[in-house]
Amino acid sequence: MKQFSIVVAGLAIAALLCAQDKPPAAADAAGAKQENYEAAIIPVKTLTGDSFDRLSKLLGVFNVRFVADEKLRTIVVYAPKDVVEQMRKVVEQLDQPGSEAAIGRNIDMTLAFLRCSTKAPAQPSPLPADLEPVARQLRAATLCKGVELWDTLPLRLQEGKDTSESLRLPGASTEDFKGPHLQATGQLKIHPEGVTRKDQARYVRFSTVQISFRIPYATGTAQYNYMDVGLTTSGDFMEGQKTVLGKVSGSDDETSIFVVISLKVLD
Repeated sequence: MKQFSIVVAGLAIAALLCAQDKPPAAADAAGAKQENYEAAIIPVKTLTGDSFDRLSKLLGVFNVRFVADEKLRTIVVYAPKDVVEQMRKVVEQLDQPGSEAAIGRNIDMTLAFLRCSTKAPAQPSPLPADLEPVARQLRAATLCKGVELWDTLPLRLQEGKDTSESLRLPGASTEDFKGPHLQATGQLKIHPEGVTRKDQARYVRFSTVQISFRIPYATGTAQYNYMDVGLTTSGDFMEGQKTVLGKVSGSDDETSIFVVISLKVLD
């Protein structure tokens, strides 16, 4: 992959050099100026998707020829040496989480927590219509027979910005115990790295999605304990589609929790 990147970057440099070619007479007049030119590859380590595009547009202020390739995460430029140095410094400053280029669109995200049991409930709780297809998939792909909605969490995120949230969810054994001290609690840490486009759809690329729970469970009559569980993941998740992030084990072998994500990018 590294050799391929070097070859592609080399082709981009050659294209820039060709674009600078002038007729012989003009080339002689500009020879002194061209001596100070150099071709350079500036790596982009953090920004992707729309954030990369914003960086590319910001570099237009230098008014020189360059090629920005988001897949290779490189900026290839042919310009005077001092301009190349200035562009390199700008890229280094903006190629950071939380920079002006990184901070972009607002994103509405909803997390749905589904509690699945290997035993069919005596009185099934109806699910919202938009979660029924997810429940059918879980029943088909796992040992789940009963699926109920534990809770939902709406969030407003911003592209390129870290978000942390404390969670308070219903107790895991509400029929056995009552009281606020038996609520399940948790922490959410998430970083939406950028909005990307594939074909006709938009995706949000998450570099980090970390969810941890502290869940109460019964150990006997009027007795309980807490269990610490969670999940950590990353990846691209499609706007407008409900996606199962992963499974969080419950307080016993018969119960598990699945986290479902849905997204809307606000233009």
